[in-house]
Amino acid sequence: MRRREFIRFFLGGAAVALPFGARAQQAGQSYRIGVLLTAGRLSIGDERRLALIRRLAERGYVEGRNLVFEERLADGHNERLAGLVAELNAAKVNVIVTFGYPAAAAAKQYAAGVPIVVTGAGDPVATGLVDGLARPGGNVTGITDPTELSTKRLALLKEAVPGLNLVAMLWNADDLGMTMRYKAAEGAARELGVKVQTLGVREPNDFDLAFNTMSRERPDAILMVSDALTNLNRKRVIDFASASRLPAIYENSSVVHEGGLMSYGPTQRALGERAAEFVARILHGAKPSELPLEEPTTFELVINLKTANSLGLVLPPTLLVRADEVIE
Repeated sequence: MRRREFIRFFLGGAAVALPFGARAQQAGQSYRIGVLLTAGRLSIGDERRLALIRRLAERGYVEGRNLVFEERLADGHNERLAGLVAELNAAKVNVIVTFGYPAAAAAKQYAAGVPIVVTGAGDPVATGLVDGLARPGGNVTGITDPTELSTKRLALLKEAVPGLNLVAMLWNADDLGMTMRYKAAEGAARELGVKVQTLGVREPNDFDLAFNTMSRERPDAILMVSDALTNLNRKRVIDFASASRLPAIYENSSVVHEGGLMSYGPTQRALGERAAEFVARILHGAKPSELPLEEPTTFELVINLKTANSLGLVLPPTLLVRADEVIE
């Protein structure tokens, strides 16, 4: 059930709503939006997709009327991204929205001149996607993932597991954006006096190696950094954590609804809405180089109390009361 929910928007998106709605497009003109994902698909009920479509419609860009989505996904195979970007170029898309760092990097490299709106790509300054948050330069803008969120997740995990001494950190070592996030969490662990069990994975077979490592040297908890590879294998991580009676924290609430213990991160709906605002402004004539990147401002803490009970974990009331959603 929902405990609390707050929505704030960076840069005051509402202030530009009327101009977009009133002057969204010229009569008879249609637009194509490329959507590039490293893995997965934006399902009909995906919060990001629904928010993206709804907010664009509010700005006068309506799917099926004057807006077409060209979705491309690499099924976890980064080597396919260049070809997929070529397909989007051939489709003459007006804007490309990317999910994840590999997709963002491929779009920047192969879609020269096409405006790109990035989401879920980590810190775009640290990874070299943009020159700076305020002045991105080039053809890339969008929403950044603050690396300090990993610090917050680790602090929440320590609160849930007061005796936390060794935490296993599972992340895709081939994803630069997620590696930066892992390094931030590793630094926070040292400050909290927590040791880190480093478990970088690069392919599905590596998960069994990671599980074997945790079985030999049992950690007190798991922190999983989300990207295409870890998300595709999330059920394996959930099942291992359950069988091993290990608390784990994730970045997306969907994993908690599938049986994970807890998550903390930006709300997916808000990410879709902010991405739509960038797309609408670009379609209206704005240049990506002139649109400062935004940091998420709406976050949610989700806890699965059923999972906690199955692990024999008694969560402190002070943690439960701060949760935006508790699954009972």
